[in-house]
Amino acid sequence: MAGFGVSFHAPSAIQTALVLRQAIWRKTAPAWHLSGIPETFYTDHGSDFTSDHLEQVSADLRMALVFSQAGMPRGRGRIERFFRTVNQLFLCTLPGYAPAGSGRVVPVLTLSALEEQLFIFMVEHYNQRLHSETGLAPQARWEQGGFLPRLPDSLEQLDALLLTVAKARQVRRDGIHFQGFRYLDPTLAAYVGEPVIIRYDPRDLGEVRVFYQDRFLCRAICHELAGETVPLRDILQARNRRRRELRQTLRERTQIVETLLEARQGGHRAEDPWVSADTLTGEARNTPPVATQKLRRYLNE
Repeated sequence: MAGFGVSFHAPSAIQTALVLRQAIWRKTAPAWHLSGIPETFYTDHGSDFTSDHLEQVSADLRMALVFSQAGMPRGRGRIERFFRTVNQLFLCTLPGYAPAGSGRVVPVLTLSALEEQLFIFMVEHYNQRLHSETGLAPQARWEQGGFLPRLPDSLEQLDALLLTVAKARQVRRDGIHFQGFRYLDPTLAAYVGEPVIIRYDPRDLGEVRVFYQDRFLCRAICHELAGETVPLRDILQARNRRRRELRQTLRERTQIVETLLEARQGGHRAEDPWVSADTLTGEARNTPPVATQKLRRYLNE
């Protein structure tokens, strides 16, 4: 069954690309006929829609990217009406439905179960339901128009256009370096020092596609990630977590070093854990602390 990709992921350019992938490609469900690259993608000014990635996607698909006028909600009336229809005819019929002001409700459906129910509603009910203005069901009106969908040659080509992010890199003697990993392919040996464009899928950094002068060159593999699916999000989260741990370690070590320096240069305090007040001579007690230069530290990111 072809799903809708319902998820709790925050809006992003990649999530929008996944929705476009679902909308454009042929569906496996026989009753779901709609497909093809739209001529116009009409949207609001959300950051996931105004991103450089989506702008590049629109250019690659030859799809016009049109934004609604800011501050004019009625310019997005069709999609808002659709959301209200889904709420009135579908969501309110599900177990665990919690309308505004109903208080806390115990969840009943899993995400996959919700997606399955949404699929049945859209394909078997909504698309077959007569529209009050046109007098036709959405599915029948689509087929009556004689629309010939414009499709890429293959799903892989569509993925390359939608889901991959382009970055400029230079081929080094030991391969292509990206996100702290090294990508290799024998073809790259002839292009050392040359600028290339890599395209990668943020959901899986096991390989990158390499392009030279707008021509596909090879697939470069990261042997550390070979056979694994490692999303870019997980790599960035792990890297940020490691940086926080290193900063905390540096702060702790710096405090220890400064305490030792103060004790060694005579700037003792009674509460200093390294020197007891009973061990100091009277002369040392009466001697003012020596001004010391603060330890100069360098943060290595």
